[in-house]
Amino acid sequence: MKTLLITGFEPFGGEKVNPALEAIKKLQGYPIEGAKIVTCSVPVVHQKSVNTVIDAIKRYKPDFVMTVGQAAGRAAITPERVAINVDDYRIPDNEGNQVIDEPVAANAPDAYFSTLPIKAMVKAMQDKGIPAQISNTAGTYVCNHLFYGIQHYLHDSNIRHGFVHIPLMSEQSIDGSNPTLSLDLIVEGLAEAAQAIVTNDIDINYGAGAIS
Repeated sequence: MKTLLITGFEPFGGEKVNPALEAIKKLQGYPIEGAKIVTCSVPVVHQKSVNTVIDAIKRYKPDFVMTVGQAAGRAAITPERVAINVDDYRIPDNEGNQVIDEPVAANAPDAYFSTLPIKAMVKAMQDKGIPAQISNTAGTYVCNHLFYGIQHYLHDSNIRHGFVHIPLMSEQSIDGSNPTLSLDLIVEGLAEAAQAIVTNDIDINYGAGAIS
């Protein structure tokens, strides 16, 4: 039986909840074919985020890792294509660190691509009627920091990893200023993405690019 580690960030930026953390609570042990799901909560703190996930990788020895974070303003579940070697925090993290224009890792590549089958993940969600699309930017905050940091750690490993951004939950935008999804739909979408990760050793040929 293979193992899929799914991680979710704690609340940040004054929010009381983070849909990523709420989702992994429901995904712990969630039944998928060919693998077991284990989960880990992650602090929204510069290097601590990376160290926390590395510790979980050492503990669980997973075959796959899917790191998950909140992206206010997005209307779909969005597997990320690429992590860039830049920290440029618009707001401080949960311990007050505000890193500006620094590399995630010194003397390292400019970028790492996801090693998960992101197009298969998107199609699996869309086939179930769940809004999903590829994202070509993970931002420059702690989400990208974690995405890049874990890719850097795993770059010579057989463990496959990628990052997924999810929309806010309905209760996080009761004034309607941001698009939202229900927690149940987010969990269903991530479960479909998880199944696609386990099922697809090679990504599918599926048009999911962007013009701009």
